[in-house]
Amino acid sequence: MHHFQPKDGLLYAEDVPVTELVERFGSPLYVYSAATFRRHFQQFDSAFADLDHMVCFSVKANGNVHVLKMLAEQGAGMDIVSGGELHRALAAGVEPKKIVYSGVGKTEAEIRYAVEQDILMFNVESLPELEEIERVAGALGRKAGVSLRINPDVDPKTHPYISTGMKNNKFGLEMGQALEGYRLAQRMEHVEPIGVDCHIGSQLTTIEPFMEALDKVLDFEKNLRAEGIGLRYIDLGGGLGITYNEEAPPHPKEFGAAIVGRLKNEGLKLILEPGRVISGNAGVLLTKVTYVKKTPFKNFIIVDAAMNDLVRPSLYQSYHRITPARQSDRPEIVVDVVGPICESGDFLAKERSLPEVEAGEILAVFSAGAYGFTMSSNYNARLRAAEVIVDGDKTILARRRETYEDLVRGEL
Repeated sequence: MHHFQPKDGLLYAEDVPVTELVERFGSPLYVYSAATFRRHFQQFDSAFADLDHMVCFSVKANGNVHVLKMLAEQGAGMDIVSGGELHRALAAGVEPKKIVYSGVGKTEAEIRYAVEQDILMFNVESLPELEEIERVAGALGRKAGVSLRINPDVDPKTHPYISTGMKNNKFGLEMGQALEGYRLAQRMEHVEPIGVDCHIGSQLTTIEPFMEALDKVLDFEKNLRAEGIGLRYIDLGGGLGITYNEEAPPHPKEFGAAIVGRLKNEGLKLILEPGRVISGNAGVLLTKVTYVKKTPFKNFIIVDAAMNDLVRPSLYQSYHRITPARQSDRPEIVVDVVGPICESGDFLAKERSLPEVEAGEILAVFSAGAYGFTMSSNYNARLRAAEVIVDGDKTILARRRETYEDLVRGEL
């Protein structure tokens, strides 16, 4: 359920017509629904109410500080993968002890920043990283909480670019290495092993891969306990999918019931790192039609949004539903919806049946609240879009549109 619905033939974001938003803030434009964010977070969080748990929103999905602050006010922690995301989380007022730090390439400077801020724990992805955390924490006279990321070699049956838990992926440690890592961490002076971590991929549409990975991690944790290494946290990552087209992922309640049933007697606090399932359908990308181009072979709708604004269709061949902001009984034609970037891969949809539109109309690209703006760029020296949050009948300019001056601001 999301709060982007038509009223009297015109698409609204909660109580505001999207055409009004484009008139005020320009195009292309990211629009987020505050009510949808809150609803999705509460649905996900409440699914684990019978278990000691913490939901850490994945900042890489949507890092706007206003969004992070709104989720933190609902009780969310944050899952980060860079020093920049740590800065964003802190700027949003997130408590450091509600922050977990994932990612394979943490630098010395990033580790130092996180240790100084006293975050809850690092999800460690290699033995050299563990040694670096020990060294940096020792130099600061601190002790860092760590959780080693287990690679359970589970096929998540998702796009290969967003599969993260198989043995040929760059993420995590296989079981033998992980056991060696925990033994090493137990001997270290400035590292404390407090959790175990697992993340197998993104946009999963069945529960079975989660449960297979959970069983493997729990078996591993029992082996650690037998060696006298007691942990307090189990981090199952994120990855629960959403409906873009015809996918039918499990509802958070179903997902929660399965996980809670398996963990309720284990004595571990559960950490979850959802991103897309919270933010994906809480945002749309609005774009204006620039030209309608018809050739003897193909029909094109050329819009002012491009692959630099929303790269998922080009990168993953992902489907995003697209509709005109103004509904009408117009005949449909098969079109490619393309942007102005000088790449044949610059498209938002291919071979899509859409109502005939005219130049100047607004199209809404749905399910753009996750991995939309966060993956955007200035390719072709294009200005990145503005971001707006709608809360009932109120609007917040959460990020202003870039200017040409912004493009060269850092260049000497």
